[in-house]
Amino acid sequence: MRLAIFSDIHGNLEALQAVLEDIGKRRVDLVFCGGDLVGYGPFPNEVIELLRRRHVPVIMGNYDQGIGQDADDCGCAYRDQVSKALGQRSIAWTRERVSADNKAYLRNLPAKISLIIKGKKILMVHGSPRRLNEYLFEDRPVSSVAKLFRAEEADVIICGHTHLPYIKEMIVDEGWETVMGADGRPSTRRSPGGYYILINSGSVGKPKDGDPRAGYALIDYQGGNWHQEIIRLDYEVEAMAKATEQSGLPVEYADQLRAGR
Repeated sequence: MRLAIFSDIHGNLEALQAVLEDIGKRRVDLVFCGGDLVGYGPFPNEVIELLRRRHVPVIMGNYDQGIGQDADDCGCAYRDQVSKALGQRSIAWTRERVSADNKAYLRNLPAKISLIIKGKKILMVHGSPRRLNEYLFEDRPVSSVAKLFRAEEADVIICGHTHLPYIKEMIVDEGWETVMGADGRPSTRRSPGGYYILINSGSVGKPKDGDPRAGYALIDYQGGNWHQEIIRLDYEVEAMAKATEQSGLPVEYADQLRAGR
């Protein structure tokens, strides 16, 4: 069983087309999208409509939720006032251009998708199982991540949102953990051990790791063994950067595409 999952397209039609073309060459059984179809990029409707035509199951991202609800906030954690001001221009531009039908599609997307393969549960989310805009960075402590797996009874969790791809395999021993009861009082309980895999599929259309290529995750389960990798693909970055400059979106987003930042 081979799965492909990609996330954070952000209106980048050229990158999405490159990813879908590559997936089509790899004998993939199931394809999923981890959300954030829109925002920052000049082709939000085209991205949505391409995925709808292909019948790709899509998880709601924080930007999808914001645009779907006609909000003026995308749920993004901007680090400074300059980034926040650019983000406000982006969401206003996107909100004005996404069609009513596509907004209805976005606001009805599911928060998570799960499936069982050979008795193993794979959970796909945008940010985390708890919140669609929670950032699961690679350096999150194993003890913290293990709680998410146990709460969801999952073996593999695939996320996006950070735009930083990674694969984190964890062997967690049995131990004790503190939990909060319904009365708000802490108690301890024995926590089971396990082997967990956390995968961040990175970003199709707006990478932030210094590599401007599009990215997605490929997961293969054969004969009781997992194999997972992050695929990176060249696409017409400059064409998309120029389209961004000509669209009325902040030109800073074009420079970010070129730099992969």
